[in-house]
Amino acid sequence: MGKSALLQELAAELGACGAEVINADSRQVYRGLDVGTAKPEPDLRRRVPHHLIDVAAPEAQFTAGDFVRAAERLVAEIHARGGLPVIAGGAAFYLWSFLHGLSAAPPADPEVRGELQQRARQEGAAALHRELELVDPDTAARLPHGDTNRVVRALEVYRLSGQPLSAFRNPRTARRDYTLLTLGLQRERPELYARIDRRVEQMFGAGLAAEVAALRARGYHAATPGLRSIGYAEFFLETEPAACCALIQRNSRRFAKRQLTFFRRFPEVRWFAADDAPGVAAALQQFFQGAAPAPAAQRRTLRSPREPMPAQP
Repeated sequence: MGKSALLQELAAELGACGAEVINADSRQVYRGLDVGTAKPEPDLRRRVPHHLIDVAAPEAQFTAGDFVRAAERLVAEIHARGGLPVIAGGAAFYLWSFLHGLSAAPPADPEVRGELQQRARQEGAAALHRELELVDPDTAARLPHGDTNRVVRALEVYRLSGQPLSAFRNPRTARRDYTLLTLGLQRERPELYARIDRRVEQMFGAGLAAEVAALRARGYHAATPGLRSIGYAEFFLETEPAACCALIQRNSRRFAKRQLTFFRRFPEVRWFAADDAPGVAAALQQFFQGAAPAPAAQRRTLRSPREPMPAQP
Protein backbone atom coordinates (compact mmCIF):
# COMPACT_ATOMS: atom_id res chain seq x y z
CA MET A 1 0.00 0.00 0.00
CA GLY A 2 1.32 3.43 -0.97
CA LYS A 3 0.13 6.97 -0.23
CA SER A 4 -2.78 6.91 -2.69
CA ALA A 5 -3.85 3.44 -1.60
CA LEU A 6 -3.81 4.53 2.03
CA LEU A 7 -5.84 7.62 1.22
CA GLN A 8 -8.32 5.37 -0.60
CA GLU A 9 -8.49 3.11 2.47
CA LEU A 10 -9.13 6.11 4.71
CA ALA A 11 -11.43 7.92 2.27
CA ALA A 12 -14.54 7.39 4.41
CA GLU A 13 -12.87 8.79 7.54
CA LEU A 14 -11.31 11.68 5.62
CA GLY A 15 -14.57 12.47 3.87
CA ALA A 16 -16.43 12.51 7.18
CA CYS A 17 -14.13 15.21 8.55
CA GLY A 18 -14.18 17.29 5.37
CA ALA A 19 -10.61 16.50 4.40
CA GLU A 20 -9.20 17.93 1.18
CA VAL A 21 -5.84 16.80 -0.16
CA ILE A 22 -3.17 19.27 -1.26
CA ASN A 23 -0.86 17.42 -3.62
CA ALA A 24 2.85 17.61 -2.78
CA ASP A 25 4.15 15.60 -5.73
CA SER A 26 6.39 17.82 -7.86
CA ARG A 27 5.43 16.04 -11.12
CA GLN A 28 1.69 15.60 -10.66
CA VAL A 29 1.29 19.36 -10.94
CA TYR A 30 1.96 19.04 -14.69
CA ARG A 31 -0.79 18.53 -17.24
CA GLY A 32 -0.23 15.68 -19.68
CA LEU A 33 2.15 13.80 -17.38
CA ASP A 34 -0.27 11.13 -16.22
CA VAL A 35 1.10 7.61 -16.64
CA GLY A 36 4.60 8.46 -15.45
CA THR A 37 3.41 10.30 -12.34
CA ALA A 38 0.72 7.83 -11.18
CA LYS A 39 -1.84 10.51 -10.41
CA PRO A 40 -4.61 9.51 -7.99
CA GLU A 41 -7.46 7.56 -9.54
CA PRO A 42 -10.61 9.52 -10.47
CA ASP A 43 -12.63 7.55 -7.88
CA LEU A 44 -10.41 8.75 -5.04
CA ARG A 45 -10.47 12.31 -6.33
CA ARG A 46 -14.27 12.19 -6.38
CA ARG A 47 -14.44 10.90 -2.81
CA VAL A 48 -11.79 13.25 -1.41
CA PRO A 49 -11.15 16.57 -3.20
CA HIS A 50 -7.57 16.98 -4.47
CA HIS A 51 -5.75 20.23 -5.25
CA LEU A 52 -2.55 21.14 -7.14
CA ILE A 53 -2.91 18.39 -9.73
CA ASP A 54 -2.75 19.40 -13.42
CA VAL A 55 -2.17 23.06 -12.56
CA ALA A 56 0.94 23.74 -14.70
CA ALA A 57 1.88 23.26 -18.33
CA PRO A 58 4.98 21.10 -18.93
CA GLU A 59 6.97 24.14 -20.07
CA ALA A 60 6.34 25.99 -16.78
CA GLN A 61 8.80 26.00 -13.92
CA PHE A 62 6.85 25.03 -10.79
CA THR A 63 9.10 25.65 -7.79
CA ALA A 64 8.98 24.87 -4.10
CA GLY A 65 8.13 28.52 -3.56
CA ASP A 66 5.18 28.20 -5.94
CA PHE A 67 4.04 25.14 -4.01
CA VAL A 68 4.29 26.76 -0.58
CA ARG A 69 2.44 29.91 -1.61
CA ALA A 70 -0.32 27.84 -3.27
CA ALA A 71 -0.52 25.44 -0.32
CA GLU A 72 -0.79 28.27 2.20
CA ARG A 73 -3.62 29.81 0.21
CA LEU A 74 -5.41 26.45 -0.04
CA VAL A 75 -4.97 25.73 3.68
CA ALA A 76 -6.68 29.03 4.48
CA GLU A 77 -9.50 28.36 2.01
CA ILE A 78 -10.10 24.81 3.26
CA HIS A 79 -10.13 25.95 6.88
CA ALA A 80 -12.53 28.75 6.00
CA ARG A 81 -15.07 26.23 4.74
CA GLY A 82 -14.63 24.02 7.80
CA GLY A 83 -12.47 21.35 6.17
CA LEU A 84 -9.24 19.60 7.08
CA PRO A 85 -6.22 20.30 4.85
CA VAL A 86 -4.12 17.17 4.20
CA ILE A 87 -0.83 17.72 2.41
CA ALA A 88 0.18 14.40 0.83
CA GLY A 89 3.12 13.60 -1.40
CA GLY A 90 6.73 12.58 -1.65
CA ALA A 91 8.46 15.78 -2.77
CA ALA A 92 10.69 16.19 0.26
CA PHE A 93 11.81 19.72 -0.51
CA TYR A 94 8.21 20.85 -1.07
CA LEU A 95 7.20 19.45 2.31
CA TRP A 96 10.29 20.77 4.08
CA SER A 97 9.69 24.23 2.62
CA PHE A 98 6.08 24.20 3.77
CA LEU A 99 6.91 22.95 7.26
CA HIS A 100 9.62 25.57 7.74
CA GLY A 101 8.33 28.43 5.60
CA LEU A 102 10.09 30.31 2.82
CA SER A 103 12.98 32.70 3.03
CA ALA A 104 12.37 36.41 2.55
CA ALA A 105 13.63 36.28 -1.03
CA PRO A 106 11.19 37.91 -3.49
CA PRO A 107 8.83 35.59 -5.38
CA ALA A 108 9.25 34.94 -9.08
CA ASP A 109 8.57 37.76 -11.50
CA PRO A 110 7.42 36.37 -14.88
CA GLU A 111 8.75 39.36 -16.83
CA VAL A 112 12.22 39.31 -15.28
CA ARG A 113 12.45 35.54 -15.42
CA GLY A 114 11.31 35.46 -19.04
CA GLU A 115 13.98 37.99 -20.00
CA LEU A 116 16.71 35.99 -18.26
CA GLN A 117 15.54 32.74 -19.82
CA GLN A 118 15.57 34.37 -23.26
CA ARG A 119 19.14 35.53 -22.64
CA ALA A 120 20.12 32.02 -21.59
CA ARG A 121 18.82 30.68 -24.90
CA GLN A 122 20.54 33.38 -26.94
CA GLU A 123 23.82 33.86 -25.06
CA GLY A 124 24.16 30.48 -23.37
CA ALA A 125 24.06 29.41 -19.74
CA ALA A 126 27.76 30.16 -19.24
CA ALA A 127 27.19 33.87 -19.91
CA LEU A 128 24.57 34.08 -17.17
CA HIS A 129 26.81 32.16 -14.79
CA ARG A 130 29.61 34.67 -15.38
CA GLU A 131 27.18 37.50 -14.60
CA LEU A 132 26.15 35.75 -11.40
CA GLU A 133 29.81 35.46 -10.37
CA LEU A 134 29.98 39.26 -10.40
CA VAL A 135 26.87 39.97 -8.29
CA ASP A 136 26.65 36.83 -6.10
CA PRO A 137 29.94 34.92 -6.06
CA ASP A 138 28.86 32.69 -3.15
CA THR A 139 25.83 31.35 -4.99
CA ALA A 140 27.74 31.11 -8.28
CA ALA A 141 30.40 28.99 -6.60
CA ARG A 142 27.90 26.34 -5.52
CA LEU A 143 25.85 26.22 -8.73
CA PRO A 144 27.05 24.18 -11.72
CA HIS A 145 27.35 26.11 -14.97
CA GLY A 146 24.67 23.94 -16.53
CA ASP A 147 22.06 24.53 -13.82
CA THR A 148 20.33 27.23 -15.83
CA ASN A 149 17.13 27.36 -13.81
CA ARG A 150 18.85 28.01 -10.49
CA VAL A 151 21.25 30.52 -12.06
CA VAL A 152 18.26 32.35 -13.54
CA ARG A 153 16.54 32.33 -10.15
CA ALA A 154 19.64 33.76 -8.42
CA LEU A 155 19.91 36.57 -10.98
CA GLU A 156 16.17 37.18 -10.72
CA VAL A 157 16.45 37.66 -6.94
CA TYR A 158 19.32 40.09 -7.41
CA ARG A 159 17.39 42.06 -10.02
CA LEU A 160 14.29 42.29 -7.82
CA SER A 161 15.92 42.96 -4.45
CA GLY A 162 19.38 44.34 -5.14
CA GLN A 163 20.73 41.65 -2.82
CA PRO A 164 22.39 38.32 -3.60
CA LEU A 165 20.41 35.12 -3.13
CA SER A 166 23.03 34.06 -0.56
CA ALA A 167 21.80 36.91 1.67
CA PHE A 168 18.44 35.17 2.10
CA ARG A 169 18.64 32.24 4.48
CA ASN A 170 15.99 29.55 4.61
CA PRO A 171 14.34 29.13 8.03
CA ARG A 172 15.97 26.41 10.13
CA THR A 173 13.15 25.79 12.58
CA ALA A 174 9.63 24.52 11.97
CA ARG A 175 6.90 27.10 11.66
CA ARG A 176 4.53 27.65 14.58
CA ASP A 177 1.56 29.25 12.83
CA TYR A 178 -0.12 25.87 12.15
CA THR A 179 -1.05 22.95 14.36
CA LEU A 180 0.60 20.05 12.55
CA LEU A 181 0.39 16.29 12.57
CA THR A 182 3.15 14.86 10.40
CA LEU A 183 2.90 11.20 9.42
CA GLY A 184 5.30 9.01 7.45
CA LEU A 185 4.85 5.62 5.82
CA GLN A 186 7.78 3.22 5.94
CA ARG A 187 8.90 0.08 4.14
CA GLU A 188 11.93 -2.13 4.37
CA ARG A 189 14.46 -1.11 1.72
CA PRO A 190 14.33 -4.36 -0.36
CA GLU A 191 10.54 -4.22 -0.49
CA LEU A 192 10.61 -0.56 -1.47
CA TYR A 193 13.04 -1.17 -4.32
CA ALA A 194 11.05 -4.17 -5.56
CA ARG A 195 7.90 -2.03 -5.60
CA ILE A 196 9.70 0.68 -7.54
CA ASP A 197 10.80 -1.84 -10.18
CA ARG A 198 7.29 -3.27 -10.51
CA ARG A 199 5.73 0.16 -10.69
CA VAL A 200 7.99 1.22 -13.55
CA GLU A 201 7.18 -1.97 -15.44
CA GLN A 202 3.46 -1.29 -14.91
CA MET A 203 3.88 2.24 -16.25
CA PHE A 204 5.43 0.91 -19.43
CA GLY A 205 2.55 -1.54 -19.69
CA ALA A 206 0.08 1.32 -19.21
CA GLY A 207 1.53 3.30 -22.12
CA LEU A 208 4.32 5.48 -20.69
CA ALA A 209 6.30 5.36 -23.95
CA ALA A 210 3.26 6.48 -25.92
CA GLU A 211 2.64 9.30 -23.46
CA VAL A 212 6.20 10.58 -23.88
CA ALA A 213 5.95 10.27 -27.67
CA ALA A 214 2.78 12.38 -27.61
CA LEU A 215 4.49 15.04 -25.49
CA ARG A 216 7.47 15.13 -27.87
CA ALA A 217 5.08 15.45 -30.83
CA ARG A 218 3.70 18.59 -29.16
CA GLY A 219 7.19 20.10 -29.22
CA TYR A 220 8.34 19.31 -25.70
CA HIS A 221 11.98 18.27 -25.33
CA ALA A 222 14.67 17.26 -22.86
CA ALA A 223 14.98 20.80 -21.44
CA THR A 224 11.22 21.18 -20.82
CA PRO A 225 10.85 21.53 -17.02
CA GLY A 226 8.11 18.91 -16.70
CA LEU A 227 10.11 16.37 -18.70
CA ARG A 228 13.36 16.74 -16.79
CA SER A 229 12.07 14.46 -14.03
CA ILE A 230 12.70 10.75 -13.58
CA GLY A 231 10.38 8.70 -15.75
CA TYR A 232 10.54 11.16 -18.63
CA ALA A 233 14.15 12.38 -18.92
CA GLU A 234 15.37 8.84 -19.59
CA PHE A 235 13.48 8.69 -22.90
CA PHE A 236 15.88 11.32 -24.24
CA LEU A 237 18.86 9.14 -23.30
CA GLU A 238 17.69 5.65 -24.27
CA THR A 239 15.62 4.68 -27.30
CA GLU A 240 15.39 0.93 -26.62
CA PRO A 241 12.39 0.25 -24.32
CA ALA A 242 14.01 -2.36 -22.08
CA ALA A 243 17.09 -0.21 -21.54
CA CYS A 244 14.93 2.86 -20.87
CA CYS A 245 12.84 0.91 -18.34
CA ALA A 246 15.98 -0.31 -16.55
CA LEU A 247 17.39 3.23 -16.44
CA ILE A 248 14.19 4.63 -14.93
CA GLN A 249 14.18 1.86 -12.33
CA ARG A 250 17.81 2.56 -11.38
CA ASN A 251 17.30 6.34 -11.20
CA SER A 252 14.11 5.89 -9.18
CA ARG A 253 15.86 3.69 -6.63
CA ARG A 254 18.71 6.17 -6.30
CA PHE A 255 16.27 9.05 -5.93
CA ALA A 256 14.35 7.17 -3.24
CA LYS A 257 17.57 6.66 -1.32
CA ARG A 258 18.38 10.39 -1.45
CA GLN A 259 14.86 11.26 -0.37
CA LEU A 260 15.11 8.91 2.60
CA THR A 261 18.22 10.73 3.76
CA PHE A 262 16.41 14.06 3.48
CA PHE A 263 13.31 12.84 5.31
CA ARG A 264 15.39 11.78 8.31
CA ARG A 265 15.88 15.49 8.99
CA PHE A 266 12.16 16.15 9.42
CA PRO A 267 11.07 17.07 12.95
CA GLU A 268 8.24 15.51 14.95
CA VAL A 269 7.23 12.79 12.50
CA ARG A 270 5.26 9.71 13.50
CA TRP A 271 6.11 6.71 11.31
CA PHE A 272 3.79 3.84 10.43
CA ALA A 273 4.12 0.72 8.33
CA ALA A 274 2.80 1.51 4.86
CA ASP A 275 -0.12 -0.91 5.24
CA ASP A 276 -1.05 0.18 8.78
CA ALA A 277 -4.27 1.98 7.89
CA PRO A 278 -5.76 1.35 11.38
CA GLY A 279 -2.72 2.91 13.04
CA VAL A 280 -2.89 5.99 10.83
CA ALA A 281 -6.65 6.24 11.42
CA ALA A 282 -6.06 6.11 15.19
CA ALA A 283 -3.43 8.86 14.94
CA LEU A 284 -5.86 11.01 12.99
CA GLN A 285 -8.57 10.41 15.60
CA GLN A 286 -6.17 11.42 18.38
CA PHE A 287 -5.31 14.55 16.45
CA PHE A 288 -8.98 15.45 16.00
CA GLN A 289 -9.58 14.98 19.72
CA GLY A 290 -6.58 17.05 20.71
CA ALA A 291 -4.75 14.09 22.24
CA ALA A 292 -1.04 14.37 22.93
CA PRO A 293 1.33 12.89 20.33
CA ALA A 294 3.09 9.59 20.92
CA PRO A 295 5.88 9.74 23.54
CA ALA A 296 9.34 10.52 22.21
CA ALA A 297 10.61 7.09 23.23
CA GLN A 298 7.95 5.46 21.06
CA ARG A 299 8.78 7.69 18.11
CA ARG A 300 12.45 6.76 18.33
CA THR A 301 11.63 3.08 17.87
CA LEU A 302 10.23 3.80 14.41
CA ARG A 303 12.54 3.73 11.42
CA SER A 304 13.05 6.40 8.80
CA PRO A 305 10.29 6.97 6.22
CA ARG A 306 9.92 5.03 3.05
CA GLU A 307 6.91 6.73 1.49
CA PRO A 308 6.36 10.02 3.29
CA MET A 309 2.82 11.02 3.93
CA PRO A 310 1.55 14.30 4.85
CA ALA A 311 1.96 17.18 7.08
CA GLN A 312 -1.56 17.88 8.22
CA PRO A 313 -2.17 21.47 9.33
